[in-house]
Amino acid sequence: MSHATNPGSARASAAKDAAFPSQPLENHTARFTADQSLTGAVITAEGELDASNAGELTEFVQRCAAHCKSVIVDLSGVEFFGTAGFSALHTINVRCAGAHVRWVVVPSHAVSRVLSICDPDNALPVAETVADANDLQPRQLFQLIP
Repeated sequence: MSHATNPGSARASAAKDAAFPSQPLENHTARFTADQSLTGAVITAEGELDASNAGELTEFVQRCAAHCKSVIVDLSGVEFFGTAGFSALHTINVRCAGAHVRWVVVPSHAVSRVLSICDPDNALPVAETVADANDLQPRQLFQLIP
C-alpha cells in the first residue's frame, strides 16, 4: 500500500526542525534553553539529565550548533547527571568536531563527579563558568601529513 505525502509539508517540517530553537524544551525532569549571539550559542540545561532525556539534550545542542561556530553547554544548573548524560556529551563532542564547531561544557558538581569517573583524561572541553568558556580559544588540532 502506498502512502502519499505532501512534499511541501515535509520540507516545512524539516526546516522547522533545523531552525535555531526559539522556545525552551521542557520535559518531566529538565528544561533546555538556548540563546544565540554573534559569537555563538549558550545552551542551558537545568534539572536532571538521565536516560529519559539525554537524547533530547543531544538533539537540542545539534540544532543550535547547526547555526553557530561555537557552543557553550551550561550544565551548572543540573542537579542529577547519569551516565546517559555523559554519553550525550560524548556524542555532542563527536558531532561538533565533525561540523567544525567549537564547544565547551560548564559542569555542575553532579556533572563534574561523573566526568571525573567517565572522562579521567579530560578529553571533553570543560570550563568552570560561562565567562571562562567565552574566553577559551579553540584547541590546536594536530594536522595529519600524508
